[in-house]
Amino acid sequence: MRTLDPHLRPVPTSANTRTVTGTSLDHPGRIAVDGNAPGARLTVMLAAAGFFLITLDILIVNVALTQVQRDLGGGTVGQQWVVDGYTLLFASLLLFAGNLADRIGAKRAFGIGVTVFGLTSIACALAPTIATLVAARAGQGAAAAVMLPASMALIREAFPDPGRRARALGVWAAGGAVAAALGPLLGGVLTTFDWRWVFAINVPVCVAIVVVLAKVATSPTRSAPFDWAGQVLGVLALAGLTFGSIEGGAHGFGEPLVIVTLGIAVLSLIGFVIVEGRVEHPMMPLQLFSAAGLRIALVIGFAFMVGWYGTVFLASLFLQQQLGVSPLLAGLAFLPSALFSVIGNLISGPLTNRYEARVPILAGLASMVLGLAGLVLTAPWGSPLLTAALIIPIGAGGSLAMPPTTGLVLAGVAAGQAGTASAVFNTFRQVGGAIAIAIFGALIADRTSFITGMQTSLTIAAALLFAALLISLRIGRTGHR
Repeated sequence: MRTLDPHLRPVPTSANTRTVTGTSLDHPGRIAVDGNAPGARLTVMLAAAGFFLITLDILIVNVALTQVQRDLGGGTVGQQWVVDGYTLLFASLLLFAGNLADRIGAKRAFGIGVTVFGLTSIACALAPTIATLVAARAGQGAAAAVMLPASMALIREAFPDPGRRARALGVWAAGGAVAAALGPLLGGVLTTFDWRWVFAINVPVCVAIVVVLAKVATSPTRSAPFDWAGQVLGVLALAGLTFGSIEGGAHGFGEPLVIVTLGIAVLSLIGFVIVEGRVEHPMMPLQLFSAAGLRIALVIGFAFMVGWYGTVFLASLFLQQQLGVSPLLAGLAFLPSALFSVIGNLISGPLTNRYEARVPILAGLASMVLGLAGLVLTAPWGSPLLTAALIIPIGAGGSLAMPPTTGLVLAGVAAGQAGTASAVFNTFRQVGGAIAIAIFGALIADRTSFITGMQTSLTIAAALLFAALLISLRIGRTGHR
């Protein structure tokens, strides 16, 4: 039973709106005559801006790491944790954040996330030590975890119609694609002045989002007690898996700390599943997985992140360490792919509406497989231009496939569980990315066999994506588009 905001009152029906009980979650009792909730366009732009910030802060900091080490010290370990501190909290808290968005309302959760993101960005910009910076980055990751499922739930509320929602998700995903295009370049430009601007630039964007968010209708809430046992076990499982993967990739999976951490993750996961199947108000109802569309989307999301994160990680090192390309030129090598990704995100909605979700998903996954296969075959040639060209079908293919995949997630669950389902989906994505970096990093650790390790890693990514492609053939048979 969802609890609606008691301050919301019915409004007179005009020529542009009609009253439809129980159809709009964005403004209970109303949808616009075009099938969208009031303020839908504003909502999708805010959600896209939030996704832009989340993605930007994953990418923009990499270029600044050398200057951070010069000013604050910390060595290579400090550099690693400036990046991984964000990823660890982000992946660990996504399930909690999706649960929170459903209970307190997507709008309120999104506003809290953006506010904390802005405050922790200030802390990053003012950090006097490397430890303070890592802690502030962890705070950013926690805030990003709150923002992401809430942004997707806002779109679900604003666009009840699946066709319009598909186009909206394309715009939302384009926010991440634009961040991917601008991140390395913007980071390089800001770092030439001061690395602290890499974080300070977030603050005015956060302030603008919070101000404009006030114009969005209040989201519904779901009155239910928190599943504290599930929350704790879920955080332990995800934090243990992410931390163990990161440390295993850096120091070896045979290290005692890594073994213990991954063991805790496995036991916590088993306990989590048992608890979720027995408690009255689970944070992740197991019946979510009865939706075939969601199950397929989880496989696609995991494989996509292995392929895309793996490509960015390996190609960046390949260009700089093996081919001697400068960091700026290495960043530029990803620019064509990022630009095509923006286009892919924007056209994925119309393609989904015309051909259903199955076609753009299959086409996008096939494009990624072909691009990865091309990198495997041409890696020994050592051509920067060819590498940049082959990254294009990987990025563009992913941008074509992911918006309709996200649509599968939202279409396959009840509206009141949109935040939770979105969090489950993005948790699978983030875990896929973390595991990819850990395993692929271990495979290329010996620089004398870097090319072989890179080829093995990309082959693994291509195989996973091909398996996801085969599973996606079932989309047309599941009843979910």
